[in-house]
Amino acid sequence: MKFIFLSLIYLAFPIVGLASNVKHLTSDNYTDLSRGKTVFLMFYAPWCGHSKKMAPEWTKLASDWEGNEVGLVAKIDCTDKKSKPLCKKYKVHNFPSIHYGDPLSLEIYEGGRSYEDLSFFAKEILKPMCTPSKLERCDDDTKRLTQELMSTSDEELKNLLLDEKKKLKDIAKDFKLESKKLQDRYQQLSAEKDSKIQEVRYWGLELAKYVKAYRSKMTTETVPKDEL
Repeated sequence: MKFIFLSLIYLAFPIVGLASNVKHLTSDNYTDLSRGKTVFLMFYAPWCGHSKKMAPEWTKLASDWEGNEVGLVAKIDCTDKKSKPLCKKYKVHNFPSIHYGDPLSLEIYEGGRSYEDLSFFAKEILKPMCTPSKLERCDDDTKRLTQELMSTSDEELKNLLLDEKKKLKDIAKDFKLESKKLQDRYQQLSAEKDSKIQEVRYWGLELAKYVKAYRSKMTTETVPKDEL
């Protein structure tokens, strides 16, 4: 019985230690804990193997930023009913899913998952951000543009977002098309190179070697024995 009790304590201890340095956000505390900050968030599920594997890296990162006035590193348990609205809002389906930026408009993080990668990225983005709620952080041009956008109607803003997203899709489409052209051209040049090399080797280099070898053989065979 004593052995079982000690085993349970041993198993529970690392779990408590792992979670102690990481703030858990829910729909109830999200606004209060993220207000005025730039965030770096891990959406996870406790049962997920990838989430468990990444937990030590995220805990270490959260420790680095604990108590920071500008940046917040936290995590959101998508199996918690109090957190599910956040996971639904940001369309989180795979775990762990990492997001960053303005708490009101998160971006998806697609970088490396090692502590070194996460720490480097955090130092780059967990800074005071220019946002509609923090215009004092904006330069004059950005502030003016933000104010112009804030004065538009919902419909105008929706259409603007659609237009900008279309531009991104067009850029990606053009890149893919031009990349395909480059790939086709590369394959053509590679085939031409192989053909030219084969031609040089057979009609030039190899035949010349054969002729040289043949001449050497004929010279040897025609030299009188008494001259050898």
